Amino acid sequence: MTVPALKHILSIDDEEDILQVTKMSLETLGGFQVSICRGSAKAVDQAMALKPDLILLDVMMPGMDGPSTLKLLRATPEVAHIPVIFMTAKVQPAEVEHYLQLGATGVIAKPFDPMMISKHVDRLWKEFNESGGN
Repeated sequence: MTVPALKHILSIDDEEDILQVTKMSLETLGGFQVSICRGSAKAVDQAMALKPDLILLDVMMPGMDGPSTLKLLRATPEVAHIPVIFMTAKVQPAEVEHYLQLGATGVIAKPFDPMMISKHVDRLWKEFNESGGN
């Protein structure tokens, strides 16, 4: 099975510095196109407008948190199929299992290594596609 190329990523976080480091790292080291969305308020609208290949989603955000945002994305037919990777400092095994049960494709621990994030994203993208997109 050929894994489709990962080209466009939407990064959703409430912290501007995290968004900028993520964007710079993924574009420079991974060669990806990265769009950013500050906070969850416009996340679904952004996802529908941009139709990214993958979404990076912060778990802890004011207003609507990551799990609630994921639930809304999954309930929106136009973007329900897009794989979502949570980014969070809460990475105890039970927490990670909970995120996966919610429908996340994977979890990247914060703080993350900017030099390694593109490799983590690429690995999770390949695993997602090799498992049949589940």
